[in-house]
Amino acid sequence: MFTFNIEKANNEANFSLSINWDLIIIGGGPAGLNASLYAKRKGLEVGIITDEIGGQLHNTTEVDNYLGFKKIEGKDLSEQFLNHINNLNVPILKNIRVKEIKHLNPDFEIFLSNGKIIKSKTILIATGGSPRKLEVDGEETFKNTGVSYCTTCDAPFFKDKHVIVAGGGNSAVEAILDLVPWASKITLVHRSLWRADQILLDKIKNLEKVTILLNTEIKNIYGDNKMQGLTVYSKEKNDLYDIKADGIFIEIGTIPNSSLVMNLVEVNDRNEIIVDKNQMTSVEGIFAAGDVTIQPDKQIIISAAEGAKAALAATKYLNKYYKETE
Repeated sequence: MFTFNIEKANNEANFSLSINWDLIIIGGGPAGLNASLYAKRKGLEVGIITDEIGGQLHNTTEVDNYLGFKKIEGKDLSEQFLNHINNLNVPILKNIRVKEIKHLNPDFEIFLSNGKIIKSKTILIATGGSPRKLEVDGEETFKNTGVSYCTTCDAPFFKDKHVIVAGGGNSAVEAILDLVPWASKITLVHRSLWRADQILLDKIKNLEKVTILLNTEIKNIYGDNKMQGLTVYSKEKNDLYDIKADGIFIEIGTIPNSSLVMNLVEVNDRNEIIVDKNQMTSVEGIFAAGDVTIQPDKQIIISAAEGAKAALAATKYLNKYYKETE
């Protein structure tokens, strides 16, 4: 097999282009990494292609709901996952994107951003999601000059500043907690009611620097060379008014990264990949797991579990299909 150290080795030199892989996993988040573990244990020729390791774990400061870890930083959990995979010598092609997948019936050709082509009997799409945008005036204008989607990355830049958090789910409350050590004032704005877990809401209910504005819709973000505030509409008061602020963290969910296969497999009206109980897509041999799928609860442990299911299902598919066609 392929002894591979992702931190030191040249990816292209250690990821074989000549063999017909049993399973290629596209994506290096919890779903993809756990799938590689289960596939490797089943004896499959498995490899991972990913732009980065960890996925959205690197946008998560504190994880306290992953079984076995009472409290752990997102990046540290990602490192734990990667160490486990490295111990199994799973080849990982990092900093590479997949440009196209062709179905050869039954196998697949995978075209890479470096111009190379590899072949595999099955594929797992575990590409996760990207931050959803507000789609209001000023959002793109002030991106990186006040508008951010990652408190883990940018919270320290707002020391002693007034910042807005947009959203009403778990990620929005977690963003508030990330900002507490830095910002002088935090205002949460959400267009409807809370969707966050009560255990998280309990953590912010007595924070004096936090103001909550529910049933309030953000209309635009304004400023000069950088963001200076936003205009909101209160549904309860039927009032349109401005809130001066130095920055805004947008935490309103994710968009599935499914564009690679949207013309190949079936997706729903939100472009999430439709899978069956075994994570199989509408195309035999292509599986999907994690935040890119129709699974409504976007949680680390669920993504990891779906990766395991997909790897086991791919193993059964390979055993059945190739035994029948021999």
